[in-house]
Amino acid sequence: LGHEFIGEVVSAASRPALVGRRVCGELNVSCSSCHNCGRGGTIARNHCLKRTVLGILNHDGTYAEYLTLPVANLHVVPDGVPTEAAAFVEPLAAAYRIVEQGLVRSEHRVCVLGDGKLGLLIAEVLSRQGLASKVTLFGRHASKAALLGDAVVFHESPREASALPDELR
Repeated sequence: LGHEFIGEVVSAASRPALVGRRVCGELNVSCSSCHNCGRGGTIARNHCLKRTVLGILNHDGTYAEYLTLPVANLHVVPDGVPTEAAAFVEPLAAAYRIVEQGLVRSEHRVCVLGDGKLGLLIAEVLSRQGLASKVTLFGRHASKAALLGDAVVFHESPREASALPDELR
């Protein structure tokens, strides 16, 4: 369990300068030898045929006292960045990954389901980048959605599809 983390490097034979540094990490661990990995880049690595996913798929998560990751998956957290803020690096990267895929166009109306950390970040990225004509967030916590201001329309998640607002049916 667990895949979002800030940790301290205790050992890194290939990069000793990392020892003692605070890091966050990419959760997809590639094999570095399959066809997709051979194409290079993050997108190829994330589609590795033999990948493991930290805390999700065949790889112990961050609730462990110690974990191992390839050095390539680690990113140093600058000294001036509080740990609480750095913990958002992975979910914010996931939100931007949606944008990178180019599936959302400025004329689209986008509906984000869920007002958890990732849902809020996706709605914020889409609205701040002007990537959708309208961003609607469905959730159960209006107070969370209020953090996004007027750029995002909030609707409380309906219990049944018939309760959806007319413009979303």
